[in-house]
Amino acid sequence: MTENSEVLKQPSDAEADAEDDTRNHLSDVEAGAGCTEIWEHLSESRDGATQD
Repeated sequence: MTENSEVLKQPSDAEADAEDDTRNHLSDVEAGAGCTEIWEHLSESRDGATQD
């Protein structure tokens, strides 16, 4: 008989920071926002960055 097991590990600080960085650009988007709202937010952010 074969035993299947999964090892769960706690994310390192570097991994947790990297995950935060990947989601940071969506921090202003409301929870439950749909694709359209997300695209609008990203477009506005991009437009604002090019004007600086």
